[in-house]
Amino acid sequence: MRRSSASSELSPISTQPRNDWQTIISLLPYLATYRGRVVLALTCLIGAKVANLGVPIVMKRIVDSLASVRHLTALGRADHAPAIVLLGGVGLLVVAYAVVRLSTSLFTELREILFSKVTQSAVRQLALKVFRHLHGLSLRFHLERQTGGMSRDIERGTRGITQLISYSLYSILPTLVEVGLVLGFFIVKYEVYYAIVTFVALAVYITFTVKMTEWRTHFRRTMNDLDSRANSRAIDSLLNYETVKYFGNEEWEAQRYDENLQRYRSAAIKSQNSLSVLNFGQQAIIGAGLVFILWRATEGVMAGKLTLGDLVLINTFMLQLYIPLNFLGVVYRELKQSLTDMDRMFTLLSAPQEVPDTPDAPDLIVGGAQVRFEHVNFSYEPARQILHDVSFTIPAGTTTAVVGHSGSGKSTLARLMFRFYDLERGTGGAITIDGQDIRDVTQDSLRASIGIVPQDTVLFNDSIYYNIAYGRPSATRDEVIAAARAAHIHDFIEGLPNGYETPVGERGLKLSGGEKQRVAIARTILKNPPILLFDEATSALDSRSERAIQHELDLIARERTTLIIAHRLSTVVHAQQIIVMDKGRIVERGTHAELLTAGGLFAQMWALQQQRAAQVEDAPEVVVAGEGGR
Repeated sequence: MRRSSASSELSPISTQPRNDWQTIISLLPYLATYRGRVVLALTCLIGAKVANLGVPIVMKRIVDSLASVRHLTALGRADHAPAIVLLGGVGLLVVAYAVVRLSTSLFTELREILFSKVTQSAVRQLALKVFRHLHGLSLRFHLERQTGGMSRDIERGTRGITQLISYSLYSILPTLVEVGLVLGFFIVKYEVYYAIVTFVALAVYITFTVKMTEWRTHFRRTMNDLDSRANSRAIDSLLNYETVKYFGNEEWEAQRYDENLQRYRSAAIKSQNSLSVLNFGQQAIIGAGLVFILWRATEGVMAGKLTLGDLVLINTFMLQLYIPLNFLGVVYRELKQSLTDMDRMFTLLSAPQEVPDTPDAPDLIVGGAQVRFEHVNFSYEPARQILHDVSFTIPAGTTTAVVGHSGSGKSTLARLMFRFYDLERGTGGAITIDGQDIRDVTQDSLRASIGIVPQDTVLFNDSIYYNIAYGRPSATRDEVIAAARAAHIHDFIEGLPNGYETPVGERGLKLSGGEKQRVAIARTILKNPPILLFDEATSALDSRSERAIQHELDLIARERTTLIIAHRLSTVVHAQQIIVMDKGRIVERGTHAELLTAGGLFAQMWALQQQRAAQVEDAPEVVVAGEGGR
């Protein structure tokens, strides 16, 4: 039996946010594949900032040279000196200014060209890994998660990777490099005072931004949760469109959706208000720093210690620092948002795999395909055991049917055969195929050996051809059509305007229940596995269609090991063995004739179904008022 901790530990994903550094460290392996590009991109980044540092320095030289020209003009030496200075000095400086600015742009674009492949490759690898991991998780996980919210987590997480790398490489790191270069230049060229004031202003600005952003983070998390909840509600409602219409609950669904939107609105308003407080505080810190720096520089010019070019240089440096620094506040907030979004996706990736393959598990080797259930005990939840000591054998190439009332545990047998859940070793018993415990072989090889026609057939929102070919994607078109013929659906498909390319709609809602089940039968025929499992395979068909399909099912089940889970007893009379289950236990077994002779539960069920069938045949046709002319 499944341990009591299984559901509590594995089903819900932890909602506790991880440390930001854990999220960043989780991303690093995906970037390490392109180490060379990363190093070249960082080299270009430094080159761009060095060139950018040279822009105000060259401008200072131009201003000082022009000031000298004006000084010479004022002394009455305006005949030759200005022309000589212009040709010999200022002209070259103007050219140098243009070259330096162009170099900044060149290195910046080279950095982006080099790193674009790194970013997109990391996004692709991580998104693919999450997608595969989600398919590797147990059925329990997917039954307890909302697909809409999970898809939004993945979408925001992949977008967060792009934003994180973009903001880090294109905003934060370049700004830090530039700050270091400017502070070093101030110390070497000017007074330490400029470096100290600049550093203090930056430290106060960054501290204020970090603290305020940390305070605001919970608003963003709340918005994410409410956004996922609202999206999940909307998708769930739209997927169940027919149910909503049946009960006329459109307004009820709209009110429930609006409740989530109102909560989101409230959280968004709080987030925006706190953003305004943050922006004003940042501008106040920047303004104070500029006042102290420019006041000192102005005093230096008036005292003759600094030139006008120095004042221009210092002011330009401050602008070059504070303009991106002002944007750095926005970047940091977006960075925190990206980390929050990525955290949700990495949390999905860290969800434990409840049904893992054992290390070095071999593939299943199918010979005759004998299936055995040995003392199987199982429960989805600790408080309610589903199967109690279930044991039976399906001999190779034979058909065994399992019947019983709803809730007797019949469909659970199918889920266990496919390893949607694993039996507890020691106490849960075992399921074997040709003597191989299915827990010890790979899930891929196991599922490749079993074909199923489920009771509730859900199709992909694609064409009929795609849904049939899904049983074996490598099949040829002739093989797909042959499978459709065997399932008695080919003529119906050919009669459609678009034939096999007809879209089936979301979950196959454009097809009737019987048509969907025929598609499911066709793709199982196409798969051609050695073991077949029919879970109420003809439940959605009328009597005439059921007889035709039942004949085809009998043909494809011939010489294959087949397990039929059925409610209609008339569909299993041909089975070599019939297992009767009640409340998770086997209460009877034998052939159809033997069970009728025994006069037990099977005989009672058979009599009841025959009585109902007779009542249906004898019932008069019901004509709805107003419809008689149809």
